[in-house]
Amino acid sequence: MCGIAGLVGLSASSSPEVGTKADVVEHFVDSLAHRGPDGQGAYRNGPCVLVHTRLAIIDVEGGDQPFVARRDGGGDNEVALIANGEIYNNPELRAHMMSTPFASQSDCEPPLYLYLKHGLDYVDHLRGMYAIAIWDAAHERLVLSRDPFGIKNLYYAHTPHGFAFASEPRALIAPKLRKAQLNADKRDELLQLQFTTGADTAFAGIRRLEPGETIVVEKGEVVERRRRAALPAGGPQQISRNTALMELDRILNDVVGVHQRSDVPYGMFLSGGIDSSVLLAMMSRLNEQPVTAFTAGFTGTAVPDEREHARELARVERAHHIEVEFGEQDFWSELPRIVRHMDDPAADYAVLPTWKLAQTARAEGIKVVLAGEGGDELFGGYGRYRAAKRWLFPKEMYRKGIMDGLDVLIDADPARAWRAGVAQAGIEARLPGRTRLQVAQAQDIATWLPGDLLTKADRMLMAHGVEGRVPFLDAKLADFVFTWPDRLKIHHGLGKATLRHWLASAMPAARPFSKKRGFTVPVGEWIAGQGVRVGDLVAAQESIQAVCKPDAVRDLFAVPIGRPGKAAWTLLFYALWHKIHIEGVAPDGDVFDVLSA
Repeated sequence: MCGIAGLVGLSASSSPEVGTKADVVEHFVDSLAHRGPDGQGAYRNGPCVLVHTRLAIIDVEGGDQPFVARRDGGGDNEVALIANGEIYNNPELRAHMMSTPFASQSDCEPPLYLYLKHGLDYVDHLRGMYAIAIWDAAHERLVLSRDPFGIKNLYYAHTPHGFAFASEPRALIAPKLRKAQLNADKRDELLQLQFTTGADTAFAGIRRLEPGETIVVEKGEVVERRRRAALPAGGPQQISRNTALMELDRILNDVVGVHQRSDVPYGMFLSGGIDSSVLLAMMSRLNEQPVTAFTAGFTGTAVPDEREHARELARVERAHHIEVEFGEQDFWSELPRIVRHMDDPAADYAVLPTWKLAQTARAEGIKVVLAGEGGDELFGGYGRYRAAKRWLFPKEMYRKGIMDGLDVLIDADPARAWRAGVAQAGIEARLPGRTRLQVAQAQDIATWLPGDLLTKADRMLMAHGVEGRVPFLDAKLADFVFTWPDRLKIHHGLGKATLRHWLASAMPAARPFSKKRGFTVPVGEWIAGQGVRVGDLVAAQESIQAVCKPDAVRDLFAVPIGRPGKAAWTLLFYALWHKIHIEGVAPDGDVFDVLSA
């Protein structure tokens, strides 16, 4: 996992000046150093500059990027590649490319030669998570690609000096690139959904590649777009539960195995829920040495603390268990730095424990962690799926926003324009033969998953130089599970039914059929302790007054329980995000220091 960035001028004759190139390279390296603390590399060819900051995971000594190859023939035939991600079928690819003159054992080098052989279809041969940039000098074209689930992000923008791209949008904000300007439509979407959808971001003029997208850029303009689907197009295939369980065991064994391919120490995040328990059971099967597992918890609050159950599972599986406390003091002191790294904003309170889990993992010498993102979406775990699949009175997903009914917004937006992105994703998910459950899953996998969960995981882990891997979002597993009949996902009102049956056999101590409460962070309790003080500060922000009634904002913070508490947390997150990323206030000090600046 790494950081990548680049700038391409309009043509070789109009390439950025040498001084500009040097300034931009330095800015890219500084902006993305946290993503790649183990080294950096740069490449220049005609109008193109590529920059790579490296987190060394595979071929630690020899895998420095960029990778460069030459086509046969005269002239400038160089092709250069930089990548952020992991290609899990690297050994298999190399076995089929025995005559290729590889310069390293890096998993990110085979895509370069796949491009030389297959052109833009090179991504069809990749199994993994990736954001890839290729400069093809002979055609003076830049090729950018993102993995089908959007596990890795990639952003781009037109600038006065050419077309720029980077792993994080803040790397595109600089005097010689772009100014930080708010996209008001995406702000409205963020306040109602806690995340944003589609290609446009909260920064005006900065866009993201959509999941599975490959774009071709020539002379500063996108001239071609292709899309690789994350999910199979058809409807359910008939399969018995026993057959599904046997095949699931085989595929999980393979998927978790390839996600453990690493030349550095790895561990996992263990919440005690179904998904992470499945990972623990499988990792314990595959590893002779104890698995290192990290669990976060909250002492002295009303929310369930998952550490006791996770501790028991770790004992049963003989894992090395490390418990991480995130408390009220952490909330007020760490939140500005957390928001700084959430430049593509997602106001998911899970950013809080994830930040500290990653920090602790790195301190323990762990550079790779496996986590359970994607399990609910793939196996049908959310309650909203059960509501969406009902034959009588099915419920539309995301039909109500966080701020709806609280009388806090100046413009109540009766047209609900903020729903446009999720609504369009729902329409696109309705392929022939799909059930209502499959449509709901596909809608989430296109929006909520990349916009919230995966962005949150990427930013919080990479802030500490830790790579996050998500085995449930492997193509082999997704192709198999998504086509299960609905009854194998939701049975008698219970989500993830077949996965629970697998876990009951593999690790009975997990008690997969017992009633469990969803993961919660006590942000409402913490805000309540400082409600009047922080409410006054949030209400006084110009960014908040542009969309909210100040007195109504103060009322939310005075009693931040239930839906008002979720709204208060979202406004606090947005106020800090705007302060840091739009107004340019340094995230020094605690929440009160930053909001007062």
